[in-house]
Amino acid sequence: VKMHSRSRVRKNLEAKRKGRHTGIGKRRGTKEARLPSKVIWMRRQRVLRRLLRKYRQQKKIDKHLYHFFYRHAKGNMYKNKRVLVEAIHKLKAEQVKAKT
Repeated sequence: VKMHSRSRVRKNLEAKRKGRHTGIGKRRGTKEARLPSKVIWMRRQRVLRRLLRKYRQQKKIDKHLYHFFYRHAKGNMYKNKRVLVEAIHKLKAEQVKAKT
């Protein structure tokens, strides 16, 4: 009876989780094949749209602002959630200033 231990495999997987053995020489697929830019785009869109829906539902932005930011998000204006939140605050501050 021969041994067929997976202990070595487990040890290597543990190291991989820590980020070892993932250098350029270990990569077989292209950057796009490993994590498609479309997947990154979809994730980002979903995050931004979720935030916009939440803000609209909480009455932080009205439907016109929602539509404005939704379109800008689709047009690649905001690289992440933080940038979008800053843009919303900035525009709201400008609107308040314009009213007074």
